[in-house]
Amino acid sequence: MKYSRVMIFSAAFGSGHIRTAEALMEIFQTDYPTVQVLHLDCGEILNKTVNKILKALYLSLLKYAPGLWGGFYKNTSEIDQDSYFQHLLNTTGRNNCIQCIDSFRPDLIVCTYPIIAGILGQLRLEKRLDIPVAVIITDYTVHSQWLHSGVDLYFVGCQEIKRGLISRGIDADKIRATGIPVSPKFDIRLDRTEIAEKLGVSSDRPTILIMGGAYGVLSETKEICRLASEIPIISQTIIVCGHDAELFNSLDDLVGSSRNPVLRLGYARNVEELMTVADLVISKAGGLTVAEALTKRLPILILKMIPGQETVNAQFLEKIGAGRIVRSNDDLQAMICDLLQHPEKMEKMRKCAAAAIPGRSAELACRNMMELLGVSVTEKETG
Repeated sequence: MKYSRVMIFSAAFGSGHIRTAEALMEIFQTDYPTVQVLHLDCGEILNKTVNKILKALYLSLLKYAPGLWGGFYKNTSEIDQDSYFQHLLNTTGRNNCIQCIDSFRPDLIVCTYPIIAGILGQLRLEKRLDIPVAVIITDYTVHSQWLHSGVDLYFVGCQEIKRGLISRGIDADKIRATGIPVSPKFDIRLDRTEIAEKLGVSSDRPTILIMGGAYGVLSETKEICRLASEIPIISQTIIVCGHDAELFNSLDDLVGSSRNPVLRLGYARNVEELMTVADLVISKAGGLTVAEALTKRLPILILKMIPGQETVNAQFLEKIGAGRIVRSNDDLQAMICDLLQHPEKMEKMRKCAAAAIPGRSAELACRNMMELLGVSVTEKETG
């Protein structure tokens, strides 16, 4: 029996990169008991002080100056890997990274964050790293920061992104369109009535789920919740406030007086249950939230998307027919009512979601990773 070690690098810039890593860990722990997994925040490894500053700056930009972030994202989307800027990124903190890898001695390294992918890809090209590197792109877009010729294997959200990587010079044999890995809990069919009873909501009312992100960066969330809960249709709203205690407390009046019931939650670890009882989700277009909703075949309304990767994710959803972009708060109620009054439209969106991604994304990704290490499916099944 072959024992293997897998090192996963993510980053705490939002929760999506971490959630992808955790999804992989779930599969490794249940399906591949001979695999030892170490999950690390690459920012803490490369430079703790710089990581703390950059994280605070990133979250501030998203909340108070999203246009600046969008401009930076666009201007770096096609930078050549041989540019000075890319060279600077690819050499930042690399010695700390090498020491960390040497201490664990992994058989495979997986990256769910672009900066560490570039560093390791460059080390592979320089033959200073003899361990295969796999990269998981956690958005429905092709951005230069993810791409490096030294990477051994890429995992992408859909065939369209695979074609985009090929057009950028990545060998097709190095790309797997598994879907963005989400927790296997999202692939399990749950009983809506049982979950509704557990949450204390009605299983019969149309349910609108509002997700503002783990750090509450969805602006005007309170107004969005008011508009959703005041639609002239019998319904109910669930709002996930994340870590935003100010938002949670600001909803006291709305919870007590809205036309339709409102359930507010803080940081939720049971999103798969919330999406089970929901008929429609209103959210920003973070890559993992989009992937989770697509896996649950849940129609998505995108409002107040952050310029940059979220804009591209939203455009992807609209293109495949699984989501709609809401251009203004004034349009929100009309769009919600249109979908709830025409269930055939939501059913079409569900079918579009099912056609866009294969499902069982984390399982497919882990299987391909183990094949890269020479572990067959038979070995996996027998443990």
